[in-house]
Amino acid sequence: MAQRLGLRRLLSLTPRVLPPQGPLAPRVPPEPPGRAFSTSAGCSSTFNVQDGSDFQDRVVNNPKPVVVDFHAQWCGPCKILGPRLEKMVAKQEGKVLMAKVDIDDHTDLAIEYEVSAVPTVLAMKNGDVVDKFVGIKDEDQLEAFLKKLIGA
Repeated sequence: MAQRLGLRRLLSLTPRVLPPQGPLAPRVPPEPPGRAFSTSAGCSSTFNVQDGSDFQDRVVNNPKPVVVDFHAQWCGPCKILGPRLEKMVAKQEGKVLMAKVDIDDHTDLAIEYEVSAVPTVLAMKNGDVVDKFVGIKDEDQLEAFLKKLIGA
């Protein structure tokens, strides 16, 4: 009984905001077909790998250098490194691309590239892994990693 009262008190203190409903509610137009929400803030140099053949086409066979971010949704450090790395890749103005690979969705790629911990970042040039790091890096370290890959 006391637990139920405590729960009621807790719920009564929690603010509840419900979306407006009815004829006077603002209307949000639906997203046009074929357009997906992107977390890369309009940065076309970053993409999510869809499957093995997509990885082959967009990473291995790409004439540009590609940074491959192996991450997982449940990984705290990945949530810090991902946006930081995206920002640094965007600063390179198209000289390098970034592929994001979720290891839970693409276990085969993680095994193929010997990913044993996340985040793992590979630098690939002409289909070959030329550099690699595991864990979080600060912006200066990421910039040096990218400049080495680009050859600047």
